[in-house]
Amino acid sequence: MTSHYAILLLLLLLLAWRPHHSTATDHIVGANLGWNPNINYSSWSHNQTFFVGDLISFRYQKHTYNVFEVNKTGYDNCTMDGYAGNWTSGKEFIPLNKPQRYYFICNGFCFGGMKVSVLVQPLPANATNAALRARGSASASAAVKPMAVQRVGDIMLMVASLVIAAVVTGVGLM
Repeated sequence: MTSHYAILLLLLLLLAWRPHHSTATDHIVGANLGWNPNINYSSWSHNQTFFVGDLISFRYQKHTYNVFEVNKTGYDNCTMDGYAGNWTSGKEFIPLNKPQRYYFICNGFCFGGMKVSVLVQPLPANATNAALRARGSASASAAVKPMAVQRVGDIMLMVASLVIAAVVTGVGLM
């Protein structure tokens, strides 16, 4: 009788688990150049398309540089105006949760070019694999699957979990 509970528990756990389908892109500021002085981050940001849910990542030397989110005045004048957040770990993953323009600077090195502005677009109403490929997303293949395909996958997962549970517990299927 205990093995039946084990099978039921395993089945419930496997059905509750679903692969996470994410369309988020991680935009690493400056690509392989990182977050450093004397780099044209405007050029980098103009070659990116940012959507709500994407991440902007900064890679830099800890204890030397930092990242502050500021408003337009702070960005234009390299000041802390509109200070909304700061990061100092050297490896930041900042979620872009709203459709708006974001402004980031390095306090102390902003005048050396360490500032970037990004415009975040709302997610398209029908984000499909084709639309994500058009934007050049590396995560296009991870887009949400159509419901029918997902249902078939759920059924196959359920059958597979029953077979595995039966084999593991030594209970026959019939």
